[in-house]
Amino acid sequence: MTSIKLSKRLNEIAKLVNKDSILADVGCDHALLDIYLIQNKIIKKSVACDITTGALDGAKKNLLLNNISDNKIELRLADGLTAINKEDKIDTLVISGLGNQKIVSILKDGYSKLENINCIIIQSNTGVYHIRRQLVELGYYIEDEVLIKERNIIYTIIKFYKGKKRYSKKEILYGPILINKQGRLFEELLKNKINKNNYVIKKLPKNKIIKKIRLKIENKKIKNIIKH
Repeated sequence: MTSIKLSKRLNEIAKLVNKDSILADVGCDHALLDIYLIQNKIIKKSVACDITTGALDGAKKNLLLNNISDNKIELRLADGLTAINKEDKIDTLVISGLGNQKIVSILKDGYSKLENINCIIIQSNTGVYHIRRQLVELGYYIEDEVLIKERNIIYTIIKFYKGKKRYSKKEILYGPILINKQGRLFEELLKNKINKNNYVIKKLPKNKIIKKIRLKIENKKIKNIIKH
């Protein structure tokens, strides 16, 4: 048996998983996260799901290499939450590496499966604003947020708990926890947004005055957040 080493991104996700959780990992790929969590006795069990047979074939090989039985990590070929049953007693859901539209679709289509899921950890490649907004609408609040930079990309990882909290538009856009934490990566993320807006402003035709003004106002608001 070899000890699994995770990427920086997966390692940060692992840190957010609560001790003794029963996990569903949607889009598990080769199940590296699940194996790491079992090896380090962080979770009791995992249901690792993926939509592709290739990913699950890789996961099967990794389970064999690490001598992990299927009563600890159960692999299921499924789209979204369709493979999860009440009998699994899942209390924690991880979805990582997917776009925001796919993640929202998975959660909405599988809403009935969320009844006993108290913790959801999401790392989306796109549209973090939509993730925050939709999860709050589904009855979850933001417990923690982490930024990690890997291969020159800044990833946002968000931990949600079941419950209700009210958030301002600014908090949904940029993250209530991240705004309070601040930090180098948060500042870099916001400055990247300002630079992107400035690029769009330069490329817009002269008759798009209102659009230019809106982007300039947005940049001013972002600068005020950085000063927070």
